Amino acid sequence: MPQIAQLSATYASQIFWILLVFGFVFFVIGRGMVPKVMQTVEARDKQIAADLAAAEKARGAADAEEEAWRKRENENRAQAQAIIAEAKAAAAKSTEGRLAEVGAKLDARIAEADARIASARDAAMDEIEDVAAQAAGDIVSRIAGISVDDAAARAAVKKSMVIG
Repeated sequence: MPQIAQLSATYASQIFWILLVFGFVFFVIGRGMVPKVMQTVEARDKQIAADLAAAEKARGAADAEEEAWRKRENENRAQAQAIIAEAKAAAAKSTEGRLAEVGAKLDARIAEADARIASARDAAMDEIEDVAAQAAGDIVSRIAGISVDDAAARAAVKKSMVIG
């Protein structure tokens, strides 16, 4: 077979060209391009790792800042509560003083009003006694036809009036 006989004649040139192409591919791509791609991948991995580390550091700083803010906020809230309690106590004390003052004034006015009422009641009772004594004298003189002296009529009215 002539094709097989030709094979040995062309075999050496085919091996040469295969080695040349594979050598070219190996040196150009394997030695030239792959290291650059690997460097780019490594640089990207380093950048990602650095970004993650920076993000973690920023998160830690943010957490610390938030914790400090919460602490300050709690202290401010406690101070505000203390100020409010102090203001409430001062207001209660002031109100209590004013209430005591107003209560004393009201007690004095009530006592004064009670005295006026008692004097008005006594005056009214005296007037009622006078009217009752006059009415009793007039009734006795009309019914019995006797004239009753004013002092006797007053004594009889006082005796019969019971005021609690």
